[in-house]
Amino acid sequence: MSETSDRIGKPKILILATATCAYPAADAAGQAHLHYPANTFILRVPSPVLFPDSFYYDCFEKGVGGILIMSCGHECPYIGAFEKLLARVDRVKLGLKERGVSPDRLRLSAICTVCTKPFLKEIAEMNQQLERETQRATA
Repeated sequence: MSETSDRIGKPKILILATATCAYPAADAAGQAHLHYPANTFILRVPSPVLFPDSFYYDCFEKGVGGILIMSCGHECPYIGAFEKLLARVDRVKLGLKERGVSPDRLRLSAICTVCTKPFLKEIAEMNQQLERETQRATA
């Protein structure tokens, strides 16, 4: 099994979940016994803007298949943080492309505290993206 895959053979997905918005949605999904794949790793963070560009590059270099940034969006309690995050994601996506990594492997979405369905949808879509890329690479 490769370093980029989890125990079920799917690429790892790192989720940066904002503590005040997206993490409660992840928790609600778990409490409701809603299923999502075992290749997801959720990291509860105050705000994803805290992570520098290099964090994302390092994650992909170390075997993470995809990164989902789930934030509060414009509802972020930290003034200006979401705007800075948008700029960072755009910049990192350009850097990923330069490094030969599909920018589609990094996604930013606004997830509220009760958005369990959008939370699950983001995970499913990232898994589909990673599966398409795997199929293209082996074809």
